[in-house]
Amino acid sequence: MQNNDLDQTFVSQLRCPLSKSTVAQESDFLVAEKGGLKYPIRKGIPVMLVDQAELPEGVETFEQLLKMINA
Repeated sequence: MQNNDLDQTFVSQLRCPLSKSTVAQESDFLVAEKGGLKYPIRKGIPVMLVDQAELPEGVETFEQLLKMINA
């Protein structure tokens, strides 16, 4: 099993490309502070592409997420 623990100094410099908020590592994902979009970490590399991210639970579309972020 791949170890996906990232350097926290590195993680602190990353921002969600959609909400521009900071991210925090949760298991094999980087989760945006604002909106909760989950970016996968694959083979130790964060994939910070919106089209590769998972929507947070309870949110069904990116349009719904954008309304939440901009509210």
